[in-house]
Amino acid sequence: MKLENLSRIAAGHSQPISDLTRGQLTELQLALNSLGLPAGDIDGEFGPKTRHAWAEFKADHQMAEPALIDADAIKTLQQLLDQVRTSDAWDLTTRAGTIAAIRGACQAQGIGLRTQIAYVLATVEHETNNTFKPVREAYYIKNAETWRKAHLRYYPYYGRGYVQLTHETNYRKYGTLLTKGLVKQPDLALDPQTSLFVLVHGFKTGSFTGRDLARYINAHETDFINARRCINGLDQADHIAGLAKKYL
Repeated sequence: MKLENLSRIAAGHSQPISDLTRGQLTELQLALNSLGLPAGDIDGEFGPKTRHAWAEFKADHQMAEPALIDADAIKTLQQLLDQVRTSDAWDLTTRAGTIAAIRGACQAQGIGLRTQIAYVLATVEHETNNTFKPVREAYYIKNAETWRKAHLRYYPYYGRGYVQLTHETNYRKYGTLLTKGLVKQPDLALDPQTSLFVLVHGFKTGSFTGRDLARYINAHETDFINARRCINGLDQADHIAGLAKKYL
C-alpha cells in the first residue's frame, strides 16, 4: 500500500488531521487499520476512532503533537506498511517456510513476544491439521461443498484460511484492507499471502471474536488456555495450549 494522497503533505509542514481531505483521511484510516490500530470505518470521515488511532500511533513511536500530521510521521507510517507487506517475499510453499513467514508477519504487526508467536503457530497447526496450508471449513467431510451449502447459513462466506475467516462482513473488511475482491471471489481468502495477513491481523486486533491475543498473552501473563477465546471459545483449548508449549 502506497500513501499517495498523504505523501503530498510537504516536508516541514504539519497540519491537524481534522484538516485532511476525504481522500487523505480514507488513506490514513486504511493504513492505521492495516497496522492493527482501530481507526473505525474506512469512510473518509474524521471522528473519535480515527483521532484516537492516530494518537496511539504517534505515542507508540514517541512523536509529539498527537493531533497533528506531517511528512515525517507519514514516512514512518509508510515504512511500517512496507514491513507488513514484505510477506510477498516469504516462501509459503513449504511448512518450514510458512512457519518462518508467520513469525515474520507477527513481528511486523506487533505480535513480538515469543509466547504470542508460539500460540499463533500452535493455532495454525491445529486449524490446518498440521499441513500449514490454508483450508476450507469442513474440508474433512465427504462432498464438503454440498454439505456447506446445505448447512452453513453464511454460505458462501464459510471459513477459509490458516484460521477460519467467515461471514460476508469479515470478507468485506479484509477485502478493503487488502484491496482484493474477497466478496465477489471468496476463494481469494485461500491465497497464502491473504490468509497470512488475516491470521496475524485477526489476532492483533481481535477481529475474529472481539478478543485480541494481548488480552491473554502479554509481558505479564501467559494464558495459553483462554487465548483460544480469540478464535473459537474454549474448543480444543487444552490441546492447542500443549502445542503452544511445544513451539515455545
